[in-house]
Amino acid sequence: MDIKSIVAGQKEYFRSGRTKDMDFRLRSLRALRSGILKYEREIYRALWEDLHKSVEESYLTELSIVLDEIGYHIRNLRKWSRPEKVPSTLTTIFSRSRIMYEPLGVSLIISPFNYPVQLLLDPLVGAISSGCCAVLKTSREVPHVSAVMAKMIRECFVPRYIAVVEGGRGVNEELTAERFDFIFFTGSTGVGKSIMEAASQNLTPVLLELGGKSPCIVDRDADPKVAAKRIAWGKALNAGQTCIAPDYLLVHKDVKDILIKGIISAWEQMYGKDIAASPYFPRIVNEEAVERLAGLLKQGKVVYGGGVDKASRYVSPTIVEAVDDRSDVMNQEIFGPILPVMEFGEIGEAIQFISDREKPLALYFFGKENRATVFSRTSSGGGCVNDTIMHIANRHLPFGGVGYSGMGKYHGRESFLAFSNRRAVVRSPLWFDMAVKYPPFKYFNAVRRFI
Repeated sequence: MDIKSIVAGQKEYFRSGRTKDMDFRLRSLRALRSGILKYEREIYRALWEDLHKSVEESYLTELSIVLDEIGYHIRNLRKWSRPEKVPSTLTTIFSRSRIMYEPLGVSLIISPFNYPVQLLLDPLVGAISSGCCAVLKTSREVPHVSAVMAKMIRECFVPRYIAVVEGGRGVNEELTAERFDFIFFTGSTGVGKSIMEAASQNLTPVLLELGGKSPCIVDRDADPKVAAKRIAWGKALNAGQTCIAPDYLLVHKDVKDILIKGIISAWEQMYGKDIAASPYFPRIVNEEAVERLAGLLKQGKVVYGGGVDKASRYVSPTIVEAVDDRSDVMNQEIFGPILPVMEFGEIGEAIQFISDREKPLALYFFGKENRATVFSRTSSGGGCVNDTIMHIANRHLPFGGVGYSGMGKYHGRESFLAFSNRRAVVRSPLWFDMAVKYPPFKYFNAVRRFI
């Protein structure tokens, strides 16, 4: 079936009203959960083939997040979908005002390669909950995962409701040329711009989950042992191919040496001395990405790591110092296990460095005294104090970017809202009519004093 036929079929299916039925939505969420559990082993195998992810990391960073999201929506969907009463004003004093939640319609969800299960299915939960149809575009960079996702979705849903499309950038362009009611994209800022440009031709609303260079500040009063372990974990997770990975480190000069030693120690405790042999350390997605990262390694002084094996797509966890802030390693999103380190003497220097750059998807701060100052004088999509990554784990927190790191939020109820139109409805009584709203505006001067 071609893309035009898929979209046309979904528009017809959506107009039938079936997807708006509450029982239908709940059944669909349960069907998705059953499909994930049925294909769990195949998903693990596919993630290992494409990214060398262990079962443990695959469950923690992919399946558990989606399954938790599904359960949360099932428990709360009826409550979220109820019309919301809002107060009346003087001009609508005898009317009843409500916010109605209606699905936007036929949605397009484009997922990336780095978390190809979570970032495909988590938005889908929001689409189903709101009552939308959805076309899912998987990433060609992870062919094994893409094949399993396509097989699972086609078994769970009819394509007039939820469809999967596989292919490369040309398919993306073909998809975005269609008139969708909503587009959810996760990926690079560059591709995000092209998605937004294409969507603008049809005035299609978009939610863009992008990336950027998420800074990590370690202040003088931080606990260096705790900071080192949590930074090491956040940077090595998925071999650094995480949109909210700490991209670079700004560390106070008094604790820099002890922190670097702690990060190295933490990596070796997690993966062993021979990290390449560890069953828990993932691989870079393709050879082209490996070559790009190898180039970035040359833009600073390697103080730990630096190993590259193109054949196995391995890049070791690496720390680099003496980097030029104008170099690519400090201006491109790294998206790999390379951690540039820069030192500062006063917190204002770190704040200024961050503020001079585009707003990041995440910001991490380790310390005590200056945490309020840092968060009040910087901007980011989200962040953590004395941790990394973990703000994504709380479904009660909105997740998303700001500026170059994206627009729109999701997770939990925010996912339901992302795919919904908040429709304002006023119901007025027949027995009362305010004379002042009609020409010749009787009692205008009297009413004006109260408005």
